[in-house]
Amino acid sequence: MGMPESYVVLDLETTGLSAQNDRIIEIGALKVQGGEIQEKFQKLVNPEREIGGFITRLTGITNEMVADAPTIEEALPQFLEFAGDAVILGHNVGFDLRFVSAACERLYGRSFSNDFMDTMMISRRLFPQERHHRLLDLVIRFHIAETEEHRALSDALQTQACYRYMVQYMDGHGISMECVRAQGPRLPSYYGNKCSARDIVADDGAVVDETCECYGRVFVFTGTLAKLERKDAMQRVVNRGGICKDGVTMKTNYLVLGSNDNSMLIKDGKSTKQKKAEELRERGQDIRILSEQDFYALVGLDG
Repeated sequence: MGMPESYVVLDLETTGLSAQNDRIIEIGALKVQGGEIQEKFQKLVNPEREIGGFITRLTGITNEMVADAPTIEEALPQFLEFAGDAVILGHNVGFDLRFVSAACERLYGRSFSNDFMDTMMISRRLFPQERHHRLLDLVIRFHIAETEEHRALSDALQTQACYRYMVQYMDGHGISMECVRAQGPRLPSYYGNKCSARDIVADDGAVVDETCECYGRVFVFTGTLAKLERKDAMQRVVNRGGICKDGVTMKTNYLVLGSNDNSMLIKDGKSTKQKKAEELRERGQDIRILSEQDFYALVGLDG
């Protein structure tokens, strides 16, 4: 697929990082035709559960704001009608698509199967010299904005602006979307999720708390984290007295699961590291497999 003439930009805010256990609290989307925004969609969603303090501080969305908002049963059909069969554009879009698909599965017994483009992956392949490719990194690097609001519609607008910048960059350098996509899994080793654990050392001045659950424990990461670059997540572990390794062994205490959605090398949803950890657990080894949200709670980053 090349660059589509029309597409829908999508961004979600959610109660957490697990598409199975957490819920959507805001949907923001843009209908784009010929590079111009034709229509906007924004809707708060009542998750029918408590919104935690961390999410409220991040997004500004409170329990009071969604108390009278429509539930996902009402909001999802409206978004699906808005999106139709359009290509979905998003930043780290696998995160958003997992939540939409999970909601579709719960309500309709089917997944959400629209084709998609990911501005994070495009950035990684266009600018391999850059180590960070969060939406905030892009809007600052491309001189679009100085901050990311973490609200669905504003983030969708920033994603569209970043995409337009990169399309113009590709046009100016004779790079086709097919060329960007063809790079596939052959990503350089200096991408954020390819950093080596042996390169991570505690920051100067880091105060280690020996009562912290991380202290002396061995962590391994797999997949792409939604909220942090892997290097940054490893740094949080090491600063708390933990140990990071690149592979799962009998000494591993925690395996932290990121998303494998953008990996063309994984066919069944589980990385080699996850399969090894599950195998060792079945043999009686004490290895905990953590979601990204569980990892943040463990290291004290969820509020």
